[in-house]
Amino acid sequence: MKAVIFTLGCKVNEVESASVMSALESLGWQTDNVLGYADAYVLNTCAVTREAEKKSRQLIARARKFNPNAKIFVCGCASEKDRKSFEEKGVTFVTGARRKEEVITAFTKIYGGKDCGLLCPKQVRTRAFIKIQDGCNNFCSYCVIPYLRGREVSRPEEDILKEISMTDSPEIVLNGINISSYNGGNLVPLMEKLKGVQKRIRLGSLECNVITESFLTALKGLYDFAPQFHLSLQSGSDGVLKAMNRHYTRAQYLEKCNLIYAHFPQAAITTDIIAGFPTETEEDFLDSLKIIGEARFARVHAFPFSPREGTVAYKLKDIPPNVKSERLNRLLKAAKLSENKFLHGFLNTEHTIIAEDYEEGFTCGYTGNYIRVYVSDKLQTGKKYKVILKEIFKDGVIGEINE
Repeated sequence: MKAVIFTLGCKVNEVESASVMSALESLGWQTDNVLGYADAYVLNTCAVTREAEKKSRQLIARARKFNPNAKIFVCGCASEKDRKSFEEKGVTFVTGARRKEEVITAFTKIYGGKDCGLLCPKQVRTRAFIKIQDGCNNFCSYCVIPYLRGREVSRPEEDILKEISMTDSPEIVLNGINISSYNGGNLVPLMEKLKGVQKRIRLGSLECNVITESFLTALKGLYDFAPQFHLSLQSGSDGVLKAMNRHYTRAQYLEKCNLIYAHFPQAAITTDIIAGFPTETEEDFLDSLKIIGEARFARVHAFPFSPREGTVAYKLKDIPPNVKSERLNRLLKAAKLSENKFLHGFLNTEHTIIAEDYEEGFTCGYTGNYIRVYVSDKLQTGKKYKVILKEIFKDGVIGEINE
């Protein structure tokens, strides 16, 4: 019997789907994370935007094209937000974002076997994603996720360390819905516990509040820290940040960027910026545009504001779609210029990559500061290689092995 566990949305969803895969394999199922023919489907949904919700509902029809008779199990944020819209499509079972272990219970009731709950995630990539917390207490005015995921819960340090010890991946990524809230907003003790881990360690998305001298010093003490900081921004305007219920100013944000560069001169700082928040004026938008260069972002995920029912911002008057689109295009152009400048700054320098995928004649891997490197050799997956970055290529650079 084969089950496909297909995921939309964030890395946390991917980790939880991988836990479902491990549990089903313990029950004797063959599993895959790519849509194709299967006897059963687990669809892990997303609700971060309206478009994500729409795609989540469309997944049911996509699965049925492969096997109209398959049983379909739905979980995730979209089904947490609107369970009825999935039940109406005649699926076998629906649960939400907070109780994904119920998927395993449902399987055992239908197919038999002992209910084992969720197990340690199956490794489906070279990098192992380790979930260290769940939930969010921030309640940004545009975001529905705190209402769906619930309040912040930190995972015990001993559980995190045990899971890390069980993975043979050369790189681990610590992630969660809001990892900056871990241990009451103090990640330093966990970093201290990870000093002996002989793996590359990368962090998920961070908030300004955790960027301190003590935190950055603790990161420098790790065996192999990957200096890529995804530092959430959302807007470069103080007025918009206040309307978003983001608890920092643009000046404070830039101070944190400079502190990172002081400790990690080769750091990549990446971020998210929303185009067309309801209160955003052209002047506000220009502040967002300018901060891209000021912060020296390596990469920017820019996207238009999406009204989410139940949030504070949903009640505000939305900006016309054409204005959002025009601002988004300007953000994307500025982001590309900043990314190119970042990449050019590292040409003809040596870096270490971990080999991942082989495609179209190139092995792809990432440097610690998250530059995608293409090497025209078939390298051993999961092994570290020293490379010289030679020229811009596709979404990264060409690299040559430096023996």
